[in-house]
Amino acid sequence: MTIKVLLADDQALVRAGFRSLLARSRDITVVGEAADGDEAVRLAVRTRPDVILMDIRMPGTDGITATRRIVTDQALPGCRVIILTTFDTEEHVFAALRAGASGFLTKEVEPAELRRAVTAVAAGDALLSPGVTRRVIEQFAHRQDLRPDAAQRLAALTVRESEAVKLVALGLSNHEIAERLVISPLTAKTHITRALAKLDVRDRVQLVILAYESGLVRPGGPPHQVTGNPSAP
Repeated sequence: MTIKVLLADDQALVRAGFRSLLARSRDITVVGEAADGDEAVRLAVRTRPDVILMDIRMPGTDGITATRRIVTDQALPGCRVIILTTFDTEEHVFAALRAGASGFLTKEVEPAELRRAVTAVAAGDALLSPGVTRRVIEQFAHRQDLRPDAAQRLAALTVRESEAVKLVALGLSNHEIAERLVISPLTAKTHITRALAKLDVRDRVQLVILAYESGLVRPGGPPHQVTGNPSAP
């Protein structure tokens, strides 16, 4: 199946560069280009892309506001947003992740990494590897108070689901979570899928944010704080 991509950046040369890189993949097609946030929202509704590569700083409506409008539009349930950044705007990146973006890439991304990222996000995964997203979230978790409402939402999870969410927040893959909890990778995926549904979040990035905001995971917490217990539910 061909993955439809929308490019949103106010610089025509940047859009042309990404279009050229994506054109090398037979499984990806660019369905439109937007120069600002308002145009990105309009084109998203019209072209129904699977993935949007979204710049943060654009004239008029910025990428954060556009992301929030797109991910909350019930007419675009499968549309995912990847934020483009230059690493000098981490505060804005975090705001975009909270708005519903599925991860972010630098504009200096390697061609193969760009195509892999688009494919992964289109499949419903999030850009958590190799831990860059987690680093941004950790940085801002240091500065913020815990949110009681976030902790209340996590109360809906079973013990096992909570453990799985914690390990997701620590950057572990499904296979690593399965090894840590002494369960199968399929069972680990099931726990995470159920947690996503119960917490009403779109993907693993949103799980990570919620885990930090609730206090389930503390910034700088060691990755060995959850261990397997075959008798756990």
